[in-house]
Amino acid sequence: MNIDALTKILSMVADGALPVGQAADQLKHLSFEDIGCAHVDHHRALRKGFPEVIFGQGKTSAQIIAILEKLEKSEDIVLVTRIDQQKAGEVLSRFPDAQYFDNAHLLKIEKKPPAITGRGTILIISAGTSDIPVAMEACLTAKAMGNQVKTLFDVGVAGIHRLFAHQAEIEQASVIIVAAGMEGALPSVVGGLVKSPVIAVPTSIGYGTSFNGMTALLGMLNSCSSNIAVVNIDNGFGAGYMAATINHVGVEI
Repeated sequence: MNIDALTKILSMVADGALPVGQAADQLKHLSFEDIGCAHVDHHRALRKGFPEVIFGQGKTSAQIIAILEKLEKSEDIVLVTRIDQQKAGEVLSRFPDAQYFDNAHLLKIEKKPPAITGRGTILIISAGTSDIPVAMEACLTAKAMGNQVKTLFDVGVAGIHRLFAHQAEIEQASVIIVAAGMEGALPSVVGGLVKSPVIAVPTSIGYGTSFNGMTALLGMLNSCSSNIAVVNIDNGFGAGYMAATINHVGVEI
């Protein structure tokens, strides 16, 4: 439940338009709701400004549907990350108005578009085309949280002139996310060009000694650029969430 929904219920009670008993029924699961397979956190949007996000990997489609049935009653937007096409199809049969983004392995229920409340623009950069799924998870997350988001794909260090062609756009961004696999060099380059915070996302793209993203992760953690922070391997959601949080500093959500 978000602050607008809670305020509406309390105002209706104060005005006599909603009986106290009905209001109590609507608020009885305000904290959390135990449905057996999950303790659904209805209070998260009030605490953090954004509802609980469902991590789809490892859950059955039935479990995802059960959690969604509880969340979508009181939330304007709900995300499911790391959900494959087969599970998404089963969820869509129950929630036909939901959207599935195969290029990000993300599913979204959106009752109304979120208002743009972020201070500036979040720019999301991918080193290669193969890094786009992780970058798109970050993009969709940041957009769902009320931010203006732009993307810039396939501008890695193998052809660094491609990056420099967009330098003005890079310099104007308030927060930058950079997704890169292989040796993970691109965030350091971007970090050296700007004063904005850069969130580095190592991806599991690469040959044998990339060790499924470990090489990129260690390279980013050892970056000489002082404005870089690093999230976990392939964690586009975490990068998008953190960028949105930074972009809302000083903004009442």
